[in-house]
Amino acid sequence: MSAVALQHVASMYAGVAAPPLIIGGAVGLNPAQLTTLLAAALFIAGIATLLQTLGVWRIGSRLPFVNGVSFATVSPVLAVVAAKKGAALPLIFGSTLVAGLCCFLAAPLFCRLVRFFPPVVSGTVITLIGVSLLPVAGNWAQGGNAQARSYGSPSDLGLAAFTLLAVLLFNRFLRGFAQRIAILFGLLAGTLAAIPFGKVDLHALSALPVFALPHPFAFGAPRFEVSSIVSMLVVMVVAMTESTADMIALGEVVERPADDRTIAAGLRADGLATAFGAVFNGFICSAFAQNIGLVALTRIRSRFVVALGGGFLIVMGLLPVVGGLVSLVPQPVLGGAGVVLFGSVAVAGLRTLGKADLSAGPNALIVAVGLAFGIFPIAYPGFYHAFPQQLATVLGSGISAGCLAAVTLNLLFNHLGWGRRGVAAVSASVVSASVVSASVASASAAGE
Repeated sequence: MSAVALQHVASMYAGVAAPPLIIGGAVGLNPAQLTTLLAAALFIAGIATLLQTLGVWRIGSRLPFVNGVSFATVSPVLAVVAAKKGAALPLIFGSTLVAGLCCFLAAPLFCRLVRFFPPVVSGTVITLIGVSLLPVAGNWAQGGNAQARSYGSPSDLGLAAFTLLAVLLFNRFLRGFAQRIAILFGLLAGTLAAIPFGKVDLHALSALPVFALPHPFAFGAPRFEVSSIVSMLVVMVVAMTESTADMIALGEVVERPADDRTIAAGLRADGLATAFGAVFNGFICSAFAQNIGLVALTRIRSRFVVALGGGFLIVMGLLPVVGGLVSLVPQPVLGGAGVVLFGSVAVAGLRTLGKADLSAGPNALIVAVGLAFGIFPIAYPGFYHAFPQQLATVLGSGISAGCLAAVTLNLLFNHLGWGRRGVAAVSASVVSASVVSASVASASAAGE
């Protein structure tokens, strides 16, 4: 039982650790502060998993359901960090607290709104999550600090390439459970390779206590701002959509179909864990789909096994040394692993889009415009610089902008009943124009 529980922890550990590492690096936290974020992520993941598996009153799906920090939170948080610099974390935790409470209250209603988030919308959003995170991997691969003299040096890029190669080789030659944690093996190999280059500071571990209780609002009292709250609410909706889809899938795996009551209880657990997590320096929580695959693979469907895994996560969160070990991983090593990790998120989105009928004009347009709105702020970070600051913060996140565009267009084309006629023709015209434009661009590039 303990071995299977540890498998669940190992399968989701990299996913839990990555968001705090990304956000902490963007804010410029020192190793001790970064360890605080990592410990909070593990501790809150354990609390959320226990809520989901064991349940309290009408809170928790009571399925073998693993929860943790959602990747969807990273892109909007980075947008807030870019706008607010050093004052970002109190603002993020305040916005996360509001989003968690709204999720808890809206859970019964959201069950009835799932139809407004079909694969054409959720697939677009998940794809944008991966795409928006890939530049982060590129920055890590160069060292993470653009002001450093060694930024983009051959040694940093070489470490990133070595880590990427190690992850690919482990995926190719390992089997079973070992293959599922190939990214962890790759991070370990990359970190060991970085030691001779002096990029691993082992002295940071000596200053960390063996045991420490989470400290509420360790980075300052929460602050509240409309634009940041809107961004976190959009992320919360995305997380709720992911959790709903995962509960439905897991219900089929364990042969206990997830009805509206189960989904509402699961979403309440997400909301409560998110609000509680914001108090203890955590971020938005949602389901971990890879653990659903592990349940199907092992055929061990007991929710109590997964609950034990949640207990392990809590213990790990109370041991700062565990977080300190993860914080030793150099950023170029994270960059190499991030190519696979973040790219896999984008692939998951494309897989979801495969469930949508993109041959239909409206769906093709929804994806096209949603991706465009999401990629604009990724490719051109200052795209909305002339907009009011609060609106620019919301639209400056590719995931927020893309989600809003996809949801709005899906409502217009697929639910309000107008604009359906002739859309296929419009779509064909758009595609034709795109082909012509691409041909002109290619000819122009060739001429240059």
